[in-house]
Amino acid sequence: MSHSASKPAQSIRVYQALDFTVVNGANLGDAISFADELDLDDLYELRRNARTYRLSLVSDAAGHFTIHPETDLGRDGAQVYLDSCLTLMSTNGQTTELLMLVEVDGQNNVADVYVLPLAPITPRLGYALVGIDRGIARQKFAEVACVSFTRGTHITLASGAQKPVEDLTAGDKILTRDDGIQELRWIGQSTARAVGEFAPIRIRAGALHNENDLLVSPDHRLFIYQRSDKLGAGRSEVLVRARHLVNGGSVVREEGGFVDYFQLLFDEHQIIYAEGIAAETLLVDTRTREVLPQDISNALAPALPGHEARPYFDYEVNEALLDHLDAAELLRRASTR
Repeated sequence: MSHSASKPAQSIRVYQALDFTVVNGANLGDAISFADELDLDDLYELRRNARTYRLSLVSDAAGHFTIHPETDLGRDGAQVYLDSCLTLMSTNGQTTELLMLVEVDGQNNVADVYVLPLAPITPRLGYALVGIDRGIARQKFAEVACVSFTRGTHITLASGAQKPVEDLTAGDKILTRDDGIQELRWIGQSTARAVGEFAPIRIRAGALHNENDLLVSPDHRLFIYQRSDKLGAGRSEVLVRARHLVNGGSVVREEGGFVDYFQLLFDEHQIIYAEGIAAETLLVDTRTREVLPQDISNALAPALPGHEARPYFDYEVNEALLDHLDAAELLRRASTR
């Protein structure tokens, strides 16, 4: 496999702020907005027919976000700021976090405001604003972007032995697809409610020739070698995001309760083996760097050796090519040994 230095867009699903308005409180009738314009205890509702849109962003070395041409919203090239993380409590007692993103024009005036929910929002249900935090927004945004394995996932070691991801430690020798045996630099752990952007994807045993179920974060990319190009990707080697394989049968989104996520970092972005499936490790960029301990982050600064220089972006399959009744089954047959 060759490596490309191209930088892809990172796509998220957002609501327009105008669809989420105050129905009771100081700002009655106003749309949700950035932190300076908000008042605690205002009660919000999502419009009944509100829909999400794809917002595609690219980031530069300084961590600034701009809108990519392949987007449903916003002006190509416009700058987007991650303003704050809001905590809301619904009338049924559930808490929900939202990330507020602000698009600005060339004069740095607000052009639009977008809402990235970290858990599902129910239309016409009341949500009281109970918390405004400007300090953790970037970390929360990074956590959504991190590719993670769930507790219990078996990782293939250099010896061929299988070890649960939670039992790995820095320095363990892991088998990689392209670089043989490599040492694990760092392992991160986080716990999240298994809802919305944090609900894991379960790839059931046999779905992709895996012996056991594999449970990963939604945007985790899996590497698949097609013996025949049934997708029409124009190449045999492809990367697919777990969320794009959900079919309600062999691949499902698993919501409810809490999930323990583990992030594996190597000096270079790698493809390793989890439950027998080739899957990527954490790719450090200006967005995901926020989850790293300061000493690890400093060691990778100012450049990101082995990460920006050799990502596997050219092999990622466009979502449109996976818009089949059962893309997972198509890929299983395409990769039959």
